[in-house]
Amino acid sequence: MVEVLKKEHETASSLVRRFSRRIQQSGILLRARKLRFYRRRPSKTQRREAAMRRIQKQKEYEHLVKMGKTDELENM
Repeated sequence: MVEVLKKEHETASSLVRRFSRRIQQSGILLRARKLRFYRRRPSKTQRREAAMRRIQKQKEYEHLVKMGKTDELENM
């Protein structure tokens, strides 16, 4: 954790500038940006279930097209 104490007769802008420099040097900001959009990889079971759902939806859609309940161009 970065801590910066105000020096005697130091302006607020110079304190913020010094704080920002310490944050950049510590690497905290870089680490936070890397982890910002991190998503855990789904487990093998979750991937398999998602694939099965996609296949099932595709079969249902093909069935509806064959029955004339939906138009192929309508969903594109």
